[in-house]
Amino acid sequence: MFSGIPAATRALILVNVAVFLLQQGANATLIPLFALWPLGTPYFHPWQLLSYAFLHGSVAHIFLNMFALFMFGRALETYWGARRFTLFYFICVLSAGLTQLLVQGMAGNAEPVLGASGGVFGVLLAFAWYFPRQRLLVLPIPIPVPAWLFVTGYALIELFSGLTGAESGVAHFAHLGGMLGGVLCILYWQARRRFSSLRR
Repeated sequence: MFSGIPAATRALILVNVAVFLLQQGANATLIPLFALWPLGTPYFHPWQLLSYAFLHGSVAHIFLNMFALFMFGRALETYWGARRFTLFYFICVLSAGLTQLLVQGMAGNAEPVLGASGGVFGVLLAFAWYFPRQRLLVLPIPIPVPAWLFVTGYALIELFSGLTGAESGVAHFAHLGGMLGGVLCILYWQARRRFSSLRR
């Protein structure tokens, strides 16, 4: 079943599923320790900036995140290799978490955040960056759309939802923070590569 999935993508999916199964019997212990709690609350710990990405709130939540990781992570890992893909994913997770803490601090929100969406949105951004003309079939749209258009539209919807407060309970700015981390990471890698080529 997993034989066609590159190693890092496969490992991320399996660990997320394993933690979700563990949550079914230990959620009351895991959420206070490993979900991302706002700064200033007694529950916040620095490791939560990464650990929150392995917790999920429902079957639909983890299914959608892991399906997206499966669909788009494979191409990126094949293109980059496992090491760079893994580094990129966790940079996006960290960026998403920091963005969410900033927004929560300004809004005075004390709710915890959990889910791999920040890393997944960074993966979506990178897929559209490197494969912009790849056609995606997005239901209920009856025709395939290029990846760059799908991801741009998705980002705009997330921004609108975050600013208007639509879909309460969804960390829209964490999603956008994951994308921002992805952009900055890619630009840094590209600048470093150009600088290295100029020194030769």
